[in-house]
Amino acid sequence: MSTPYPFTAIVGQDDLRLGLLLNAVSPAVGGVLVRGEKGTAKSTAVRALAALLPEVPVVAGCRFSCDPASPDPACPDGPHEAGTGVSRDARMVELPVGASEDRLVGALDIERALAEGVKAFEPGLLADAHRGILYVDEVNLLHDHLVDLLLDAAAMGASYVEREGVSVRHAARFLLVGTMNPEEGELRPQLLDRFGLTVEVAASRETDLRVEVVRRRLAYDDDPAAFATQWADEEGALRARIVAARALLPQVRLGDGALRQIAATCAAFEVDGMRADIVMARTATALAAWAGRTDVLAEDVRQAALLALPHRRRRNPFDAPGLDEDKLDDTLEQNSGEDDDPDPDGPGGGGRPPQGDGPDTPPQPEGEADDTPAQSVPEQGKEQGQGQSSGGGEQQPVRAGEPFRTKMLSVPGLGEGAAGRRSRARTEHGRTTGARRPQGALTKLHLAATVQAAAPYQRARGRSGRGLVVRRDDLRQATREGREGNLVLFVVDASGSMAARQRMSAVKGAVLSLLLDAYQRRDKVGLVTFRGKDAEVVLPPTSSVDAAAARLEMLPTGGRTPVAAGLLKAHEVLRVERLRDPSRRPLLVVVTDGRATGGPEPVALAARAARLHEAQGIASVVVDCESGPVRLGLATGLARDLGGTAVTLDELRAESIAGLVKDVQGTSRRAA
Repeated sequence: MSTPYPFTAIVGQDDLRLGLLLNAVSPAVGGVLVRGEKGTAKSTAVRALAALLPEVPVVAGCRFSCDPASPDPACPDGPHEAGTGVSRDARMVELPVGASEDRLVGALDIERALAEGVKAFEPGLLADAHRGILYVDEVNLLHDHLVDLLLDAAAMGASYVEREGVSVRHAARFLLVGTMNPEEGELRPQLLDRFGLTVEVAASRETDLRVEVVRRRLAYDDDPAAFATQWADEEGALRARIVAARALLPQVRLGDGALRQIAATCAAFEVDGMRADIVMARTATALAAWAGRTDVLAEDVRQAALLALPHRRRRNPFDAPGLDEDKLDDTLEQNSGEDDDPDPDGPGGGGRPPQGDGPDTPPQPEGEADDTPAQSVPEQGKEQGQGQSSGGGEQQPVRAGEPFRTKMLSVPGLGEGAAGRRSRARTEHGRTTGARRPQGALTKLHLAATVQAAAPYQRARGRSGRGLVVRRDDLRQATREGREGNLVLFVVDASGSMAARQRMSAVKGAVLSLLLDAYQRRDKVGLVTFRGKDAEVVLPPTSSVDAAAARLEMLPTGGRTPVAAGLLKAHEVLRVERLRDPSRRPLLVVVTDGRATGGPEPVALAARAARLHEAQGIASVVVDCESGPVRLGLATGLARDLGGTAVTLDELRAESIAGLVKDVQGTSRRAA
């Protein structure tokens, strides 16, 4: 077994370590989500935490880690009688992003069921993680069906398995720890709320700290055991402090004054539901115990708010997590009470984790958001369609209009892409629609179809006893239908003909609305813009809808309208993505008024470029941005060349576009 990197040897990252240690003191806090850029010791810190946790007493031989003092009466390995049991190290179970549903919750032991004719349950990762840590690296990339199972287990403290004739319930209470890079996309709000705390991490910009990080890491890589020995005393002291804080926790008093501050803070920041209040109360109590106090102080409430509220105040996917600390301080001051006055003689001196031999840095606010509204760009002259035909100079970016809800756009046919919520697809989960012979390795057994295939040959195969005699040819793969995520590639006209401020604001608002829809449906998104003489890939295909929204906000306008260049650039992007991920089907969304200008025969060039997409069966929608009393209908003609459908901005806002993409391709041109 490899030697983990010592927790106390981690340089800096105070809030990350504090969040993890508070959960070690009080698992009821509800876990922690670690957000930050790559290479910031997120995974290292989580793995190091497991070595600090006290040993866990378990019933000998129980696969579900029952507590011998109060064994679970419904344990599948039970019933157990209360006893002394045995002790083992606390487990840290890692959930791979690509894990199957069976691996997470467990499943029927098919081998024993077919060979011996008995129902036997094979536990999954939720059973292994009971009374330990369930760690999900890149949790924002976890498939939706696994997220749903995690939500159920976290809410009920138990895992229920009802499948293939098996009905099993077992306890599943674990410390949920997730790490993520926000650049790769955000979490679903339901799972985000299940994490008790969140911390933001970033690499230090101080030279001395960076030098120390590299020095320690190189020493660890050269000889992990020797490096761990150097930090053994610090690790032992920290482990003892965790045990002492756990013992002190039941004695900590949460006074009415602190409760009022907690409730007032949650109300002031308009967080949904009551979970935030409960998590803040538990966190403040754990902070007091960690500091060696039996009373919760105002400083504990403030630190609890900074850890428990930032991710709960996001109103939509494009809001940055964070708190207005001035507002937080005002709220706490207005609701201060006598029992929140600091005790000058109290022990502990604060709730920060030990620093090893690194510098003692002050607490840093987590994810502070700038709530100051952005200054609007001053109007420069009258809105007079600058550069509509002859081209104009570059204009400053304008703010996007208010986003709105759109109807679903879907790719026709049945795909086989990554799990999502947009288009119909054959998936590894979802409703079972039939059975077929497996092609390659068997992943989802259709038990009834397998038994039916094997049954006629039992006498000829000399069957005796309860078990079936099953051959490879009898096995049947379950076919299931669910929803897939698509690659939504936006091609946005940023030319002078789109430059009128109110018009471009409305266009950006429409694209932002479609980006919100893509976020909810777990799509990848990309952004191509065209203006002047050429087109540009502003954002290569990514899972980070936030990044697409940020690039859209800063998009300048002006110049001619090279529609053909935009479509050709999109064609190249889709060609490369088809090589990288051939199973993910694309949806092309072209946002333009259709006025192709610049170069010889710009309209004819645009039509030829559009027919390249039609020939490859790309599902397409043209959002027609033409305005005014006289409409030329150029966007409609472009949609016809693409083999797609045109929809105006008004129709998009009016939610009258249900099923558009189902008819975007002619029946003779639809992809297989």
